[in-house]
Amino acid sequence: MPLVKNGAVVEDRFTRVLDDAAIVDDVPVIMPAARLLADVGDLAGRRGATGVLWPNDRDISQLAPHLDRLALVALDFPNFRDGRAYSQARILRERYNYRGELRATGQVLRDQFLLLHRAGFDSFEVSKPADASAFAETIARYSVVYQPADAGTPAALRRRNASSKAGARVHLREHDA
Repeated sequence: MPLVKNGAVVEDRFTRVLDDAAIVDDVPVIMPAARLLADVGDLAGRRGATGVLWPNDRDISQLAPHLDRLALVALDFPNFRDGRAYSQARILRERYNYRGELRATGQVLRDQFLLLHRAGFDSFEVSKPADASAFAETIARYSVVYQPADAGTPAALRRRNASSKAGARVHLREHDA
C-alpha cells in the first residue's frame, strides 16, 4: 500500500505486527492498540520506533499516557463515511500536543486528503497507487485556507490581519520620519 508523507510518496519504514507475533527490538513497528496497552511495560526499552494502530471507536484518552513513547499513531478510517478519526487527530494534536507522525489508514480517499491534512495528519496510506501521486501534489496546490486548523497554515483572515498590521507599522514609521 503506497504511503504519502510530507508531500512525497515514500517507503514505509514501519512493519505491522499482529497481536501474537514477535517484536524485533531494533525494527520500527506498528502494533494494534490492545497489544500496546497490554505490553506497555515491555516496550519501554525498545531501540526501534514504536507505533500504534488506534481504532476510531476507542477512547483516545487511553492513549494519552503513552504518547511520549510513540513515534507514530495510525488512526483508522474503516469506511469513508466514518469521520471519528478526524476528531481523534485534532484531540491528539491540540489537547495532547502530540508531535509525532500521525497517519491516516483505511478508507482514505482522494477528496478527503486536504481535510485530513488540515486535521493534523502528516502521512497517509492510500489503497490506489494513482491516488498516491495525487495526494502528494495536493499539498503544494492549496496555499490559502479559510478555516483555522492545526496543520500550520494560517487561515486567510489571520494572514490578512498580519499583513495589514505590518503595513500599518511601516506607514506609521514613514509618517513619523
